[in-house]
Amino acid sequence: MTAQPHVESYYAATAHPAPERPVLDGTVRADVCVVGAGYTGISAALNLAERGYSVVVLEGARVGWGASGRNGGQASTAFACDMSKVRAWVGPENARRLFDFCEEAKGIIADRVARHRIDCDLVWSHFVAANKPRHLDELRQVQAEWAETYGYDRTEVVERDRLHEHVDSDRYVGGLYDPGSGHLHPLNYCLGLARAAEQAGATICEDSAVVRLETEGTRPIAHTAAGRVEADYLLLCGNAYLGDLVPALRRKIMPVGTYIGATAPLGGNRAKTLMPSNAAVCDSNFVLNYFRLAADSRLLFGGRGSYSTIMPPNLPRAMRAKMLQVFPQLDDQQFEYAWGGYVGITMERTPHMGRLGDRVFFAQGFSGHGVALTGVAGKMLAEAVAGQAERFDLMAKLPHTTFPGGRLFRTPTLALAMLWYRMRDLQP
Repeated sequence: MTAQPHVESYYAATAHPAPERPVLDGTVRADVCVVGAGYTGISAALNLAERGYSVVVLEGARVGWGASGRNGGQASTAFACDMSKVRAWVGPENARRLFDFCEEAKGIIADRVARHRIDCDLVWSHFVAANKPRHLDELRQVQAEWAETYGYDRTEVVERDRLHEHVDSDRYVGGLYDPGSGHLHPLNYCLGLARAAEQAGATICEDSAVVRLETEGTRPIAHTAAGRVEADYLLLCGNAYLGDLVPALRRKIMPVGTYIGATAPLGGNRAKTLMPSNAAVCDSNFVLNYFRLAADSRLLFGGRGSYSTIMPPNLPRAMRAKMLQVFPQLDDQQFEYAWGGYVGITMERTPHMGRLGDRVFFAQGFSGHGVALTGVAGKMLAEAVAGQAERFDLMAKLPHTTFPGGRLFRTPTLALAMLWYRMRDLQP
């Protein structure tokens, strides 16, 4: 049986060859069963296999089929929310430790790419663009807080007169340049992690969606259509694609649609003029745009956050209109690829990690910062299984509000909230 292929995208078209893994068949015994073969699940499996655990990963489609193979590829500093909020929730000492975890997350990417020879076009260069003067003032505050409170002094505030050093656009008034954050080919990174996990001894089963869990007995059991895995520990790493498997987790995250288009190759000179520092860029709006250059000089342009589960009509045209607002000089360009998917967000915009009993752990809701944070989350999941849960428990202390509206009404409720944020983005 052939597993469901990756969505048609620039990433899928340029993915390195990868084997189709076997479908789970019959009953299998393992130390740890991982649900989901995205960044979080594969990272946990790699860490556990390196520790000597027997690990089985169950994936409903193919490795990296969800957000891990479709996202904007940006590995960013800190969390998606302000560190001032984190400090208010957990106190200054724990906030400093949490910031250090975020820095560790980026280090994990660099280490794995080098150690496992993962060819994923990794570049360290990032720019947060200010749409208006108040955004630039906020970015100055972020720079000062990161440097003075957390010792992260690598960033540089860029005024309008130097904006062209990073982005050739009149759309912005400046921004914050961060050479300690970066970007990569997300699907090739995930495929490289999976290869490393298998080389360490983990087993990955594709086309093996988990349809039912047993978590009340002495050991958890994950059931698929054709088999089951009995394990000492169960790790739930499906994030926005976990669906209704665990309702208690579903209520804490919202799958938000985000969409990306890829132009034809622009050519080296034109691409260099467009984005001279080869930075991954995101703007400062709540409903933000994000974009970067691919290794072959294409512009990858993303945005159009939506709480609806419906793909926007004429997606390439809609995304191209947004691109031209930033880069009107690309009016000769069409998108050769356009695709979308879901990112799991939490109300607080911080990762949601915790336990469902003594032997079931979960990590989800990375809120747009999953390229980096999933790596350290996977490491913490492995530590927790090994009985070293102090770091995991600190992450689990972050508060998480249930999304309002219940199962039937939370999508329209949040659609109204999104409209409010869109209107706020239009304010000076």
